[in-house]
Amino acid sequence: MARLIDRLTALEVKRLAKVGMHPDGRGLYLQVHNGGSKSWIYRYTLKGRVRAMGLGPTHRVSLAEARAQAQAARLLRDQGLDPIAARAAATPPPEPPSPPKTREIAVAEAGLAFKDAAAAYIRTNSAAWRNAKHQAQWSATLATYAYPVFGDRPVSEIDTAMVLSVLEPIWSTKAETASRLRGRIEAVLDWASVRGHRQGENPARWKGHLDKILPAKSKIARVEHHAALPFSTIPAFMRDLGTRPGAAARALEFAILTAARTGEVIGAQWSEIDFEARLWTQPAERTKTRKEHRVPLCDAAMAILASMREAFLTGRREFLLLYNKPVPDDMPLEGFIFAGMRRGKGLSNMAMLKTLERMGHPDLTTHGFRSTFRDWAAETTGYQNEVVEMALAHAIAGKVEAAYRRGDLLEKRRDLMRDWAAYCASSTAEAA
Repeated sequence: MARLIDRLTALEVKRLAKVGMHPDGRGLYLQVHNGGSKSWIYRYTLKGRVRAMGLGPTHRVSLAEARAQAQAARLLRDQGLDPIAARAAATPPPEPPSPPKTREIAVAEAGLAFKDAAAAYIRTNSAAWRNAKHQAQWSATLATYAYPVFGDRPVSEIDTAMVLSVLEPIWSTKAETASRLRGRIEAVLDWASVRGHRQGENPARWKGHLDKILPAKSKIARVEHHAALPFSTIPAFMRDLGTRPGAAARALEFAILTAARTGEVIGAQWSEIDFEARLWTQPAERTKTRKEHRVPLCDAAMAILASMREAFLTGRREFLLLYNKPVPDDMPLEGFIFAGMRRGKGLSNMAMLKTLERMGHPDLTTHGFRSTFRDWAAETTGYQNEVVEMALAHAIAGKVEAAYRRGDLLEKRRDLMRDWAAYCASSTAEAA
């Protein structure tokens, strides 16, 4: 038989989400509102009139306290007194209104808002990020998805339900964005905890928390690899590319012959080239591994540099003559190797993609040629895997291997890149 009094438990009070009145017994009710908030109501009849007395919200008044207040109200009612009127008579007059608070005071009292914490985190950590684009992506994803939901909420109030309300709408449709967004929210909240602005577990933590609620990214998002040409078609492609004019076409040729990344090529400076040693030394700040990387240059790559050098010197002489300035005999090389349309600027990261489009390959990416090079080396040569991986400037996976591998296998890589250039220049029949 169901109990008629003290029906509710503290756990039920916390979990109940159905909107409506939930009886505890003897006139005490838990009221669940549409927005999810909860409060206590004591209902009683006095002189034939039904009345409802609010006892306070559940986050301030516990179940035990609500029962005690209801019992006190019952005693007054049994004496013929109205509990609501008695409370009103005992309530002191309201204090005069305080002056309006400034925004600074209101924010300080409420706690650090999430978007202010995120801005502080980005300011603190942006120096360690590789480029401005990464910082812009951080700000953009948070502003687009997180700020509309809890940007103005104090970091101390953010809970799992809020984080899920941001992630769940895009978790299946934009898996990569959602995964990065979750990590960024987690990082900001971790920063806030260390700074003393919040306590407790991080509601955006994946392992042991959100991984119990959301499916793994690998199960809902198919990995999209960069489109790449089969290596057997590279000779024909390179012949076509060689007929194309412009700095973007030469940059793409150079990228293919050196197996370099787009950012490394368009950011290349004349000061990084050692013509005598036939070396291109990429500075650490522009490499993905954050380590200096030496690239051996084959004859074809050196020929591209020679043509770009001649174009630079010719353009520089014409500029000086146009403005009636003396032309030095030994003109120094400076700035970007593959210059863009604007003076003092390198090519945009879209320039080589536009070249591919004009060649009838809109599906290809510059990065995909690194895969072509990797396939060629694995399937047609006997070079060791570590030589090929070093040519691609990949990070060493194992800590033990990294500790023992001190050199960069430069001479072996020089032979590898020479063979790659020879293959690229071969006839289609030879390639087959």
